[in-house]
Amino acid sequence: MSTTITLPPDYGYVILTTFSTFIISMWHGQRTSSFRKAAKIPYPTPYASVEVAAKDDAAYAFNCAQRAHANFDENYAPVLAAILISGIRYPFASSVLGAFWAVNRVVYAVGYRRKNWGRNGNGRLYGYVAHTLAQLALYGMTAWTGWSMLG
Repeated sequence: MSTTITLPPDYGYVILTTFSTFIISMWHGQRTSSFRKAAKIPYPTPYASVEVAAKDDAAYAFNCAQRAHANFDENYAPVLAAILISGIRYPFASSVLGAFWAVNRVVYAVGYRRKNWGRNGNGRLYGYVAHTLAQLALYGMTAWTGWSMLG
C-alpha cells in the first residue's frame, strides 16, 4: 500500500517557518562565540568551570549562552520534524506554533543570561514554558497527522 502526499498550498508557510529556525540556530552559534571570546574560554573547552564562573561575569554569561544553545540543539531536530510533518495536514497551525516556538527559543536564550534576574537562570522560565507548550502541541499534531494517514 502506498500513500500519495499532496502538499497543501499553504505549505509555503511551513517552509518559511522552518527557514526561520535556521536563522535562530546561526544566531545561537554567533552569540555563544561572542560570549566565549569575551570570557576568554579557549576551544574546545565546552564550559567555564564552576569556580571561574562564580567569580567572572563574562564566564558566567558564556556558560548561560552555551547552555541555552545546547538546549536549543537538544530540541531542534524533533521540533523541526514535527513542524514539517504536522504541516502536511495543518499548515497554518503548524506554522503559527513553529513561529511561536522559535520566538520563545530566543526569549529563553536572552532570559537565561539576564543578570538582573539573578544568577540562577530564572529569566529563561517564560521562554521555557511558552516553547514547551508549542512543542507539545506540535508533537500532538504530528501524531494525529500520522494516525489520520492510516485511513
